[in-house]
Amino acid sequence: MKILAIADEESPALWDHYSPGKLDGYDLILACGDLKAEYLTFLVTMSHARLLYIPGNHDGTYEEKPPEGCECIDDQLVVYNGIRILGLGGCLRYHDGPYQYTERQMRRRIARLWLALRRTKGVDIVITHAPPRGLGDRDDPAHRGFEALVRLIDRWKPAYLLHGHVHLRYDHTLPREQAYGGTRVINVSERFELEFPDMPCARPRDKDRLIWKTRHRDAGNLWDYGWKT
Repeated sequence: MKILAIADEESPALWDHYSPGKLDGYDLILACGDLKAEYLTFLVTMSHARLLYIPGNHDGTYEEKPPEGCECIDDQLVVYNGIRILGLGGCLRYHDGPYQYTERQMRRRIARLWLALRRTKGVDIVITHAPPRGLGDRDDPAHRGFEALVRLIDRWKPAYLLHGHVHLRYDHTLPREQAYGGTRVINVSERFELEFPDMPCARPRDKDRLIWKTRHRDAGNLWDYGWKT
């Protein structure tokens, strides 16, 4: 599966200077926050890919005018073609504003997804807006990462954690990618491409799946995009 991951800045090549065919070949688009709703709507309209997104700390307008044709997976775990994807938007609180959280609040958000993570036996890709603490973040209050995300990686060991928030063009010394254990932590500011194999995973019985959706919605929804009924 070919994935386009985006964050923070609208790519001129994909928007201002778009030409037919530029988005061909992408199977999935993952948006990691701080992007105009019109941009996401444009990308999903011009491609054949499904677009999943989370909000950044500058995306307060999404509540009134969300991206059309796109699906928000903030605080949710979804499965697409067998790939388990978890979304956690927002950044560490540094002033009053939307989609900003304390460390304690982020830990609680992750804890509410615990049943979903156990149900799917882990996660393959985590998309966040802010980076984990010490892995691509900065020391200023606005761009500091979450310790809770480091703990998430330690416990569930995803193949990828994709984030934005820290604009690479602001500091050329910042790495785009870092390895932490077996996890690739990638700053997808503007855009980044990756290949991920389809991962058929164990399908729950239909009865169990129905119970999960109705009884455990607060623990994170499991959307079976990749399973056929």
